[in-house]
Amino acid sequence: MNYYLGLDIGSSSIKAALVEVMSGKSLGVVQEPEEEMGMFAQKNGWAEQDPNDWWQHVCNAIQKLKKQYNVSAAQIKGVGISYQMHGLVLVDRDGNPLRKSIIWCDSRAVEIGNKAFNEIGNDTCATQLLNSPANFTASKLKWVKNNEPEIYNSIYKFMLPGDYIAYKFSNTINTTVPGLSEGIFWDFKNNSIADFLLDYYGVDKALVPEITETFGQQAVVDKNGEDQSGLAAGTPILYRAGDQPNNALSLNVFNPGEVAATGGTSGVVYAITDNLSVKESARVNNFAHVNYKKEAAARIGKLLCINGAGIQYRWLLNNLAVSSYEEMNTLAAEIPIGSDGVCLIPFGNGAERILNNKDIGTRVVNMNLNNHHKGHLCRAALEGIAFSFVYGMEIMTSDGIAPSVIRAGNDNLFRSEIFANTVATLIEQDIEIYNTTGAIGAARAAHLHNGDFEAFGKVIMDNDHVMTFLPLKDKTAYTEAYHNWKRELELVLESITT
Repeated sequence: MNYYLGLDIGSSSIKAALVEVMSGKSLGVVQEPEEEMGMFAQKNGWAEQDPNDWWQHVCNAIQKLKKQYNVSAAQIKGVGISYQMHGLVLVDRDGNPLRKSIIWCDSRAVEIGNKAFNEIGNDTCATQLLNSPANFTASKLKWVKNNEPEIYNSIYKFMLPGDYIAYKFSNTINTTVPGLSEGIFWDFKNNSIADFLLDYYGVDKALVPEITETFGQQAVVDKNGEDQSGLAAGTPILYRAGDQPNNALSLNVFNPGEVAATGGTSGVVYAITDNLSVKESARVNNFAHVNYKKEAAARIGKLLCINGAGIQYRWLLNNLAVSSYEEMNTLAAEIPIGSDGVCLIPFGNGAERILNNKDIGTRVVNMNLNNHHKGHLCRAALEGIAFSFVYGMEIMTSDGIAPSVIRAGNDNLFRSEIFANTVATLIEQDIEIYNTTGAIGAARAAHLHNGDFEAFGKVIMDNDHVMTFLPLKDKTAYTEAYHNWKRELELVLESITT
């Protein structure tokens, strides 16, 4: 039996999966390290990781997979890579990292990006970059130029995290158009590298890696990569994408109107459009999706992030007198829709882009100390997080998204019927649940070098579909509860503004 290897390079851990080449069925998934990886934070708001730590965990994961499932290097016929988005890896001419990677959640470059947005011009950024430069990879590179000139002057190439892992396998440095777009290095109007942004930042265009296709032979494992990783020299790297576009791919989300949703520590709504117009560049990010082609109709992934999602429910688990999420869900199910008037505003995980970067914290309102108990809090939390997704979908709709289907992984919040039913009913769309992961999706995507997206989607439908939440016909109680929640949110936002 032959297999594809999928790697998901996260900031918490590395996950590796094997899937059968012909059927796409998953053989198994492993995680390295078993405990979460650490982050280096020299100052508040900074977050860095050593790229070679990622590589070591990748090598360990491959060895674990081979041993656990009795698979030889010769049976692994290709590699797909998913990776944490927006990170910055800098290497010298020998390919050695010049510093730790500045990763996605590092906020040191916020003001650099905001200044660029205003000085280059909001309209130019919206029409050509489809985003504000904000705190993305290009702005992080400018921060290095400003603050670490000796490192900047030693740079041979910059890379995204997935580019670096591919390089370690192959000694080949390249990147993709979707990767450049997520770093805000891509000019969608001219279908080229964003020279005007590089010029504004004073960044040498020679630092940009060569561009390769998202699907197809990007590089091959060399002798050094074989010695370190345990993959056979000559094994092709066939796919690479950031984690959110890859999550969408894992859920068979490629076409306009299709939406991928994630309900983990934070929540993500990632919707596909063929329209380059941008109305919400401050609250919604826009990237080239994995199937974006310069010469074809655009495929843009609109990404909306909700920081205060699963972390809110986890906080309740840790601080209420409950033993598990299952107990919390049981308690919540005993409370009527609307939580008897109790509203929970779940934005307690820092500044929220969907609230124009306001940090309003978590708020619990309308709590009656005589009548309400922890069950009401559990229900109000699930509803509040669901309402924040609905609020986000309203923003997406205003930005031109007309959802036709929503697909989500069978994990975290979407395992809750209360949460999933509330979202499905209020946005009046089916929510299809699939039992898949980013690593499995990356492994399957290695097969897409043949271009057969229809067969790829069939593999997901046949192997992974768990269930579908349908909108409830009577949405009166849900609508009333959402309007109450939204009114409380607007009061909070108004009080901060005034």
